[in-house]
Amino acid sequence: MKIFPNAGWVAAALVCMTAACSDSEPTSPAGPTGGTVSLSISAEAAAAPSPGVGSFSAVYSDGSNTLEMSTVRVVLREIELERLSDESCDTHVEGNDDGCESFETGPVLVDFPTDGSAATMVTITGVPAGVYDEVEFNIHKPSSGLAEDAPFLQAHPDYAEISVRVEGTYNGGAFTYESDLMDNQEIRLDPALDIADGAPTTNVTLQLGIGDWFRAADGSLMDPDSANKGGENESVVANNIKASIDAFEDRDRNGSVD
Repeated sequence: MKIFPNAGWVAAALVCMTAACSDSEPTSPAGPTGGTVSLSISAEAAAAPSPGVGSFSAVYSDGSNTLEMSTVRVVLREIELERLSDESCDTHVEGNDDGCESFETGPVLVDFPTDGSAATMVTITGVPAGVYDEVEFNIHKPSSGLAEDAPFLQAHPDYAEISVRVEGTYNGGAFTYESDLMDNQEIRLDPALDIADGAPTTNVTLQLGIGDWFRAADGSLMDPDSANKGGENESVVANNIKASIDAFEDRDRNGSVD
């Protein structure tokens, strides 16, 4: 797993302790130290490599077609952990920290592992004790028209107007799938995450069900090239991506719900 931060991204995450977080360095909370939470990423249902192959790839078959996904990269922004029953969350809008979120990052290019494992993306300390029931984040298309995206695009110019890129083979032929998908995800944690002061580190895994991305309604595989911009399956795959995302507590970081 690789994380590709932009040049201006400040260390791991911001811990929001007040109703409006600023861009200044976070300060340690008074009193209890809070808890520690790590965020991991995984792509489920991957297959082991063939004998003699040195790396893992996600391989899928519908009996007639074979799809191998060797690289899955997604641009994420504003990854947030939301507190249960916090009334200020009712008026939350994107980009406006309101005291409900415990951390945020981005934009950041995330290289999801395709071997079924869960790789730690970031660890934050000082998360206020409490019950957290939702993970929020944006799948983000970096744009040259947004000043806040400029450092990211300087580091990753080939991701201008691209939020998702997948590389691999379909029936033996190489493909590159690219999408400009923009989506705000709000994923309920069930059970909710209970963070206590001084408790051992807990982990939340953000998982992509990549095995469902390039499939038709009947479960058959489709050529990823047909889902590129203007392709007949562009909207089908975009909707599959949005529907495939899950998040859950995963204390042992094995990519499965505890």
